[in-house]
Amino acid sequence: MLTLPSQDKMYQALLDRDGCYDGVFYIAVKTTGIFCRPICPARKPLRKNVEFFAEPKEAVYAGYRPCKRCKPLDRVQQMPDWVRKATSLAEALPEERVTEYQLREAGISPDRLRRWFKTNYGMSFQSYQRGLRLGQAFGQLRKGQSVIETSVDSGWESTSGFRDAFQKAFGTAPRDAAGPMFAMRWIETPLGPMVAIADDSALYLLEFADRPMLASQMKTLHRRYKCSVAPGMNDVLRLLEKELASYFAGELQSFSVPLDARGTEFQCAVWDRLLEIPYGGLLSYGEMARDLDRAGAQRAVGKANGDNRLAILIPCHRVVRSDGSLCGYGGGLWRKKRLLEIEQGQARLV
Repeated sequence: MLTLPSQDKMYQALLDRDGCYDGVFYIAVKTTGIFCRPICPARKPLRKNVEFFAEPKEAVYAGYRPCKRCKPLDRVQQMPDWVRKATSLAEALPEERVTEYQLREAGISPDRLRRWFKTNYGMSFQSYQRGLRLGQAFGQLRKGQSVIETSVDSGWESTSGFRDAFQKAFGTAPRDAAGPMFAMRWIETPLGPMVAIADDSALYLLEFADRPMLASQMKTLHRRYKCSVAPGMNDVLRLLEKELASYFAGELQSFSVPLDARGTEFQCAVWDRLLEIPYGGLLSYGEMARDLDRAGAQRAVGKANGDNRLAILIPCHRVVRSDGSLCGYGGGLWRKKRLLEIEQGQARLV
């Protein structure tokens, strides 16, 4: 049986219409006999009138009908074709702004697209486009192009507007642009969206978008690699998307995505040991400490696990207490349980 978050957490997610939980659970309303996705725009029911289910079929078997507005029987967390068409337009010519007229010409409602991006990614489609343009501009500046030329080529109406946007996004003035540029991608998964950051050679970060430590992880990434980040796509991220989909379907046990996980000597030793834990296997914090010749250092091992910037791929979810109980997962214990259920053949999340 799939493990759900606490009922209080699920109800709060419903109140917030939190897209991170879309596909994680379904909510049924006793007074209407209808079940919905947590992001349903319908009127929010009272707590006493709701039930929670892990899968649509459970709600159907309990006598509830699917909502006609949020369509819970449709495959969730899958980017609709019309959204994919919009992102393709933006990514094909990142120096140009896709206008509302162009979206309508392509059969896409700008308002609907805006709402979808806000619900699923916490940002507008315009913000996504702005990130693409800034990412391209960063690369041009590093090649020696002037700020004025770059602002024009990137589609900015004024140099001052370009400077302000660049400073806000990268924390530095355009003339000071240096270091590598990493591409950032939001990847939809059955456990909520994840943030992935990579360049053409390796993956540097993979985290659940709602993890409280994500901001801190981003700062660590910037400090260690002296990098800047902007929305984008590359071959490493394409491979990651493909392999994550296979993993959640229960079809992949070993990832081939190249990783770059720099840290302290102890952190790297812990992460290397995590990579040795077999698919579906478990290891206690105490066993890890002993394996690293640091008997009694369970707390230090736990902290290094928490500092892991590559969720799932460096499998810190496979570490448990000595009695086998679960603890200490930055993405939430309910996610840790679901990941272990996948690996132990109890669930396939697609």
